[in-house]
Amino acid sequence: MKKLIILCSVVFLFAAVTAFNVVEKAEFKFEKETHDFGKIPQGKPVSVEFKFTNTGDEPLIISNIESVCGCTVPKYTNTPVLKGQTGTITVTYNAAALAPFSKGLTIRSNAKTPIKVIYIKGEVVAASAE
Repeated sequence: MKKLIILCSVVFLFAAVTAFNVVEKAEFKFEKETHDFGKIPQGKPVSVEFKFTNTGDEPLIISNIESVCGCTVPKYTNTPVLKGQTGTITVTYNAAALAPFSKGLTIRSNAKTPIKVIYIKGEVVAASAE
């Protein structure tokens, strides 16, 4: 019986210590998470730069950014972003089709929130309507 009580106490103590030992992972803090291009002329690609800061304790590493179509191309900081440092994600949209658009880009990283989505939107108009 004593061994059982000691074993339960050790397991409980280990669980309590582990629960209080919270590690602050890397984390994004974007200046903005959505960009509205407004009306843009057809056939002229447009770009925007999303700036972020790593507010966590570990280096932030972006492993991939996925877009929903080939018309949206992301480029991003490939090196680890240290605590308190900034990085960028540049998104270029190829304004080919006349229509309003709204695109999400899925960011995969080692952050506390490992999947993050940023958005671009706007409306492609005929080039002569600039």
